[in-house]
Amino acid sequence: MSADLTRRSLMSALPAAAGLAAGMATAPASAAAGRARAPSPAISDAEATARLRDPATRARVRARVAGSCEAETVNIFYRLNLYGFTGDGNLVPFFTLNHLSVNEWTPLPGNRYQARTFECGVYCAFDTDDVLDEWQNPLTGEVRKPFQFLGGPFTVTHGPDGMVAMGAELTPRPMRMEAFGGSLFVSAMADMARPNPVSPEKHPKFSSGPIAYWDTLATTVAPVAQAFDEGVSSADAFHHFQNLGSWHPWLGMGSRAGRTYGRAAGVKVRSLDQIPAQALKGLQDRTPEIFDRKGWTAPRFDILEYMATNPA
Repeated sequence: MSADLTRRSLMSALPAAAGLAAGMATAPASAAAGRARAPSPAISDAEATARLRDPATRARVRARVAGSCEAETVNIFYRLNLYGFTGDGNLVPFFTLNHLSVNEWTPLPGNRYQARTFECGVYCAFDTDDVLDEWQNPLTGEVRKPFQFLGGPFTVTHGPDGMVAMGAELTPRPMRMEAFGGSLFVSAMADMARPNPVSPEKHPKFSSGPIAYWDTLATTVAPVAQAFDEGVSSADAFHHFQNLGSWHPWLGMGSRAGRTYGRAAGVKVRSLDQIPAQALKGLQDRTPEIFDRKGWTAPRFDILEYMATNPA
């Protein structure tokens, strides 16, 4: 492996990915989630807005919606549809990544809440659960072998003063939290433009250029009543994010103009059987590491690991 491909260089260039939206236990994510619970007390959008003026309340509600404000593991399953965009014409469908985010939440002093996140993803034919062994790049015609995604662990801490990420050197920036129509919308964004750890001079086929770019926009939506219910540690929520990033090396795009655009939609799953059966089998077969976090002792960086295979 060339000297420019170090863990330090990777960490300086990689995003926090879906940790923005988070931020696999086989048991339910929490006792409250595993049993029927009473309806949350009603709260108006106006009252919710007033309560959010308090920084400590904002931090606790953000944690409850994104993951949990108590010590528990929260799992989020996403369908991430990925497209190529060359800067000209429409988006070109590439594939779908079945993505599982496992988040170990811990409350900390000072009204802070930390998620330690592990991620995995399995590439499937676009808008299906059919796992890809090979993929024909529609922009180049070349047949490529997908490199399954494993990432983390990294941490994102939510507090009265904002959000701090460790392990990826990309800190999400909270956007306004607002209630309307009985739903609470919790959003964040992040961006990156840093020297590419994959040198275009040494790896022209796999480097997207001298600078690596990444933009992420994430929104999580939960019922207002659950978001403010102190009897609920982890609110039911819809998770959505969009990414715009430099070509991944395994695509073999080199420095061709363009980036990958991704759009993900998902929810917290309280047990494994809430993941569609074919998608779950793909995750178990292709990324078994996510189901054995005790054995996951070192950070995983898929770009670094891919380049270490000496790809052709």
